[in-house]
Amino acid sequence: MARTDEKVRYSPEGKQSSGYTRETAAEGVEQALKLLEGRWKLTILFHLFGGRVLRFSDLERAIPAVSQKMLIQQLRQMEQGGIVRRIVHHQVPPKVEYALTDWGQALCPALDALLTWAGQRKPPGVTNADGNDRDGG
Repeated sequence: MARTDEKVRYSPEGKQSSGYTRETAAEGVEQALKLLEGRWKLTILFHLFGGRVLRFSDLERAIPAVSQKMLIQQLRQMEQGGIVRRIVHHQVPPKVEYALTDWGQALCPALDALLTWAGQRKPPGVTNADGNDRDGG
């Protein structure tokens, strides 16, 4: 009989093992989600994807519902997390721009995959062509 503390994971043929256990994988995903936690962080990310460099005022205009205080707070947290890079131009008047780091830009495919996954969900009560609910029951 197998021990319950052994590593258990799904590994399709042809894929290399990542070395994660269920616990370490859950912990890693939780830590990643904490970096993106915040009302406006994903909106900011989508405005900066594709190598865009935006001034603070451009982000304010692009996201009119966010307060200046909250935008500053979210940008600082993302900067501390290594997702966003703050570029200060020493001139008068001061000019500050924001761009994604390479690591932040690498989030794009993961968020695209998450968006595709979420788009496949059917609203509750919607039936398939065979008359069953979305869960096959």
